[in-house]
Amino acid sequence: MLETWNNLLGGFVTAGTPINLLWALAGCALGTAIGVLPGLGPAVTVAMLLPITGQVEATASMIFFAGIYYGAMYGGSTTSILLNTPGETGTMVTALEGFKMAKSGRAGAALATSAIGSFVAGSIATVLVTLFAPILAEFAVKLGPPEYFCLMLLAFTTVSAVLGQSTLRGITALFFGLALGLVGMDQITGQVRYTGGVIEFMDGVEVVLVAVGLFAVTEALYNALYEGRSEANLNKMNKAHMTRTEWKRSWPAWLRGTFIGFPFGTIPAGGSEIPTFLSYATERKLADPEFKKEFGTTGAIEGVAGPEAANNAAVTATLVPLLTLGIPTSVTAAILLSALQNYGINAGPQLFETSSALVWALIASLYIGNVMLLVLNLPMVGLWVKLLKIPKAPLYAGILIFATVGVYGMRQSSFDLFIMFGLALVGVVLRRFDFPTAPVIVGLILGPLAEAQFRNAMSIGEGSLEVFFERPMSATLLAIVVLVLVTPRLLAWHRRS
Repeated sequence: MLETWNNLLGGFVTAGTPINLLWALAGCALGTAIGVLPGLGPAVTVAMLLPITGQVEATASMIFFAGIYYGAMYGGSTTSILLNTPGETGTMVTALEGFKMAKSGRAGAALATSAIGSFVAGSIATVLVTLFAPILAEFAVKLGPPEYFCLMLLAFTTVSAVLGQSTLRGITALFFGLALGLVGMDQITGQVRYTGGVIEFMDGVEVVLVAVGLFAVTEALYNALYEGRSEANLNKMNKAHMTRTEWKRSWPAWLRGTFIGFPFGTIPAGGSEIPTFLSYATERKLADPEFKKEFGTTGAIEGVAGPEAANNAAVTATLVPLLTLGIPTSVTAAILLSALQNYGINAGPQLFETSSALVWALIASLYIGNVMLLVLNLPMVGLWVKLLKIPKAPLYAGILIFATVGVYGMRQSSFDLFIMFGLALVGVVLRRFDFPTAPVIVGLILGPLAEAQFRNAMSIGEGSLEVFFERPMSATLLAIVVLVLVTPRLLAWHRRS
C-alpha cells in the first residue's frame, strides 16, 4: 500500500509539470466542448487527434486524451438537460429527467447536480483505480496464454452482443475488424498474407486510419447525407445552483451511481449505457414517496444525479482493464489502446513495470482533471451552451479537414487517404443499416493479439483444445462467454412462451 501511494506521489510530480497541466486543461476543455456538441463524442475526437502521437511525448498525449475522454462525459449532460439531445450515449438517461427539470425552470439545479455528481463519482472511481489497478496487474502476470485468449474471446463476445441492434450485426462487424487485423505480415512466421500484392499493406492496416475513417469521417459524411443542416436553438442559461433539499436528495444518488457504474467500467459490457439505466431504475425505485411523482412529470433530481455519477464512474473504471490487461471495454478505450501502441507501449500486466512513470502520471492526472472539470463546468455553463449554435456545415467541414491533414501528416501517403475515405464509406453503410462500429476497432486491435495467444496456448497443450478446459480460469471465462451468448435468447424465448 505504501508503495502505491509513493508511486501516486511520483505521478503527481510528473502530471503537475506546467506542460502536462496545460495538456490536461486542453483535454478537459476540448472534451467538455465535444460532449456539448450532439453527435460528436470522445471516440470521434480522440480518433481525429491520434496523429499527434507522432509529435507529442507519450505521457502528455495520454493525459490529453484521457482529459478528452472524461471531459466529454461532463459536457454530454449539458445538451441532454437543455436540448433533450444527448451529446454522448452515456448521457441518454440524463435527458429523461434533466430536460423535464429544464422545462419546469430548474435547469440550473440539473446542471449543478450533473457537474458535482460527475466530480464525486470521478474522484471516488479514481481512488478505486489507484487501489485496485496494481493488484489486478499483479494477478494478471500469473495468467497464461489460454487465459488471455479466453479474456479476449470474452471481450469479442460482449462487445459484439451488447452493442448495436442485434448480436448477429455485432458479430458481423467484429469479423470485419478481425479480417482487417489479419492483413500484413504474420507475427509468428513472418509470412505475408491478404495484402493483394499492395506493398502499403505489408505492415498491416493502420489502426489510426481505421479509427479516423470509421468515426470522424463517417460522422461528417453521414450527417451530410442523412441528417441535413439543422441547427440548435437554445434559451439563455447562465447560472447553476441547488437548494439545500436538492443537495440532500442528490448525494445518496451520487454514491449509489458511483458504485453501480464502477464495476461495469471494469468489464467488457458495452460501455456506460447499462449502468446509467440501472442507476435510473434504482433511483426511481428508492425515491421518497414525496418526490416519486416528479419522475416523468416535472423532473426528479435523483434521476439526473444517479445516472451522471454512474456514467463518470464507468468511464474512469475503463482504465483498469485497459492498463492492467490491455483489454478495452469501450470504443474510446480501444482508441486509447491504439495511441499507446503508436508509442510502442503494450498495455498489460507488465505496463506497471515497463512504463510506471506514464501509468502513475495518467492516474494522477485523473485527480487533477476532475478538479479542472468542476471549475470549467459550473461557472461556464453559458459558454458551453453557445457552442451549440455552431452550424453543422462548417463544423463537419472542419472535421474532414482535420482528419485529412492529420492522416496525411502521419506518413505523407496519399494511399492512406484513399483507405481512410474508403473505410468512411464502409462506416456510413454500417451506420445506415444499424451495424455497430465499435466491434470493428476491437477486432482490429485485439485480433492479432488473440491469434498469437491462441497459437501459444495450442503449443502449451501440444495441439489439443483441452488446454482451455483444464485450467480453471480459462474454463470459467469460456462458461461466461457461453452465458453471454445464450442467456438473452433464453430470456427472449421465455417471454414468448
